[in-house]
Amino acid sequence: MNRTIRALAHGRVNLIGEHTDYNGGWVLPTAISQYTEVAMIKRDDNLIVLSSGIEPHTGNLREFTYEIGQELPTGTWVDYLQGVTKILSEFLQEQKFTGFFASIHSTIPEGSGLSSSAALEVSFLKAIRETFELKMTDIDIALLGQRVENEFVGAKVGIMDQMATCLAQSGEALYLDTKELTYENITLPYDQFDLLIINSGVSHRLSEGDGGYNTRRKQCEEACQILGINQLRDITLDELKDKDLPKVLMKRARHVVSENARVHLAVKAIKSRDFKELGKLFNESHASMKNDYEVSVPEIDTLVELCQKDSRVYGARLTGGGFGGSIVAITQKDASVDIGEAIVKKYQEITKLKAVILS
Repeated sequence: MNRTIRALAHGRVNLIGEHTDYNGGWVLPTAISQYTEVAMIKRDDNLIVLSSGIEPHTGNLREFTYEIGQELPTGTWVDYLQGVTKILSEFLQEQKFTGFFASIHSTIPEGSGLSSSAALEVSFLKAIRETFELKMTDIDIALLGQRVENEFVGAKVGIMDQMATCLAQSGEALYLDTKELTYENITLPYDQFDLLIINSGVSHRLSEGDGGYNTRRKQCEEACQILGINQLRDITLDELKDKDLPKVLMKRARHVVSENARVHLAVKAIKSRDFKELGKLFNESHASMKNDYEVSVPEIDTLVELCQKDSRVYGARLTGGGFGGSIVAITQKDASVDIGEAIVKKYQEITKLKAVILS
């Protein structure tokens, strides 16, 4: 009898370094308690049988069955898993896997900007690796997950989410160079500050259907062509100021280049326990995403502004790709629960939406 294999991957919150990963830049994510778990049992044929709980709107069981080699995009959650088996088959070459049953359970809210898709891909790949005893490293899994989103789902994401869900540890931030794939684990001083994460209740999508994310990536590539550089990591803010770019491309480039600088400064601030400086960087990052990269929405801005008005909050910002999702804030120690509850209540009064405190 085939045994059940279980694999788990945590979501992530990006402390700072937004939209820098697909520009070869630096990011600073950390793991969160919410996770996705896959339970897998090997089959003797080539059928993949998926189950992921109850559909909240219909009450029906979310199930899907397909055959290896017959993966076709559907525009739904199963594309992340179909993409895995399609891309993995190409990657493995001589190694093989057969069909399987897979049951998926997740506590990461979909569309929250906390890597629900990456956690799904990574946990699925880890379960396949163990079930079929495949030779793949965690870095291989991260890169495969990125390929799934780029090539099958149609979201031209960078590598941050998959690397974070593979490598980020509780209590640490992953200071990652997304070009070189080198990283340092930075201890977060949770004995001195709290991390507050609030889901706005505005769901986001990064695939081609909404266009905003992929459009930003294309604009960055266009800026690089005009500047004569490979990636926006290859230019400093001072150098950029002297360049002649169309207004929109200048705004996009300015965000990425300044955000890279903020990541480096944020690491220094964490190591020196300078939380006021860290908060200032958070606030500047949000302003840059709102005004230069233009990926925030009014509901997110409302949450950030409510946080920033509280004297116990060092700083707050949109986290994730944008167009909805969540915010992250750094607060004084033992103040986040009180702050979060007050903000969620005020937010609902203003927007009529129900925000959820995730940390």
